[in-house]
Amino acid sequence: MNVRQKTWRVAWRIGVCVLLLGWVFSAIFLNEGRAEWQRQGGQWQTLAWADKWHFAWVHGPRALFGTLSLIRPGEGLLSLVFMGLTILLGTLRWHMVLRSQHTGVKLSRALEISMVAHFFNAFLLGSTGGDLLKAYYAAGETSDLKAESVVSVVVDRLLGLLSMLVFAAVMMVPNHGLLTGNPRLGALALVALGMLGTLLVVGGLSFQSGVTRFWPGARGWLRRLPKGESLECALEALRRFGRQRALLAKAFGLSMLLNVACVLQVWALVRGLGLHIQPGFLFVIVPIIICLAALPITPSGLGVRENLYVVALAAPQIAVPATAALSLSLLAYAGSLFWSLVGGLVYVRFRRAHPLPRSVTEETSQSAAAEDRVP
Repeated sequence: MNVRQKTWRVAWRIGVCVLLLGWVFSAIFLNEGRAEWQRQGGQWQTLAWADKWHFAWVHGPRALFGTLSLIRPGEGLLSLVFMGLTILLGTLRWHMVLRSQHTGVKLSRALEISMVAHFFNAFLLGSTGGDLLKAYYAAGETSDLKAESVVSVVVDRLLGLLSMLVFAAVMMVPNHGLLTGNPRLGALALVALGMLGTLLVVGGLSFQSGVTRFWPGARGWLRRLPKGESLECALEALRRFGRQRALLAKAFGLSMLLNVACVLQVWALVRGLGLHIQPGFLFVIVPIIICLAALPITPSGLGVRENLYVVALAAPQIAVPATAALSLSLLAYAGSLFWSLVGGLVYVRFRRAHPLPRSVTEETSQSAAAEDRVP
């Protein structure tokens, strides 16, 4: 992919991000502006369109900031703890995969690399920039198992997204009434189920020799591709992971704990904002939003996540005001950014002992600017 194509990919994704954020902020600010104007005894419909926008963008941000400032410090701190726990559990899962391949990467080093990757994922506005560094540093820890180290990042991604989708699907059962009673929520649930079906097929082909069973010449065709030998080594490493059923089961179980921590982070913010949402609803809504926001639509899911929270929490059984739903989304993302800043501090110390080659630095910047997040 040349520079022009990469520039186009990042340009349209940023454009969609700006459009979605502008849409949700404008709609909420107009609603807040109308409510405030009516509280002052005015007739909203009598205002000119320009006056409505002016009043909305003057009063709306104040209302949003007022809602954000309602967060109680204790619950806000608790949400940061749960967010940090998700990073720790994710690191334990990745280290479990690395250890199964005898790469020799220590848990402390895996945690350092994960924190650095979290920093790059957030501040380079791309989910693969951090993964590229994660794979590079992991491969640098071994001399003869580089393919296994790199593939471990892919396996970790697949396990993370698959477990979150399974978690969401399971929680749809007790929340069947909520989903069927709201067309928008039902549609979001169907998209998540579609993602689950697709990922099961992809995972089955990746971890098992599914293609070569039906097409014996697949390996020969693969070798003729650019970097075909590297691709073949990566696929073989995936096959080895797939044959370790006990490992995959343990990693999947750890992922379920991570998923619970993700929901509890949002639950803490809900309590901190004084919102009244049944915890059972959060256990299906939060995983669905995380999975859909992971689609490569906008950098870091910005705009997509905020709109999803506003739409999902507007269901009659929940009835959370749009401003409060937006505040909840922003605070949840702020928790992730907090740990990204911590990862940045780790990187300042880490890069002195492990400097990146110029080629990797350039590729990371290009990837972060043009590629796709997965949980």
